[in-house]
Amino acid sequence: MFEKLRALTRPTPAPAGPVEYLVVGLGNPGREYENTRHNVGFMALDTIAAKAGVSVDRIKFKGLCGDGMVGGKRVLFLKPSTFMNLSGQSVTEAMQFYKIPPERVIVFCDDITLEPGRVRIRRKGSDGGHNGLKNIIYLMAKDTFPRVRIGVGQKPHPDYDLARWVLGRFSPEDSKKLQTVLDETPEILRLLVEGKIDQAMNQYNR
Repeated sequence: MFEKLRALTRPTPAPAGPVEYLVVGLGNPGREYENTRHNVGFMALDTIAAKAGVSVDRIKFKGLCGDGMVGGKRVLFLKPSTFMNLSGQSVTEAMQFYKIPPERVIVFCDDITLEPGRVRIRRKGSDGGHNGLKNIIYLMAKDTFPRVRIGVGQKPHPDYDLARWVLGRFSPEDSKKLQTVLDETPEILRLLVEGKIDQAMNQYNR
């Protein structure tokens, strides 16, 4: 019995080998931004890291990070602390340190053009008006990194202030839809790390 208890409390072994993938969740640091629409990337990363048994609490690369194993690959999880518009500073620092190419940078972020509960996985592409992606593309000088865009819903009407909308919180109904997506993010990441992006798009894009 005591052996079983010791096994359950044994810490997760430190991952070995070089970091092969950089997984980024976009958001804004600070308690006032927690659980807002613009912080869905942070929420996704926290969900994935928890599933992988990784603590994202090491201060480095202008953000919080931690590393673990996903799909047999060593992965660095990163939550930039630069605020959304300067996310690229954190991302490119980590890329340069570990010599990770854009194709092995996977970004999770919010998308106001998708309804809550919907996901859009893309191999590459433009920023689509998202300031975090815009800064990453600008500083990386490439847009060839996979991204997982998670729906947060459109503004209630065209005149509604965009900043107020993305920094607002979800209704109870939308929170349930979002949770369904967040629960799927560990499996989405596993497929992407294993090079099965087409399968991920076919299975989860909706």
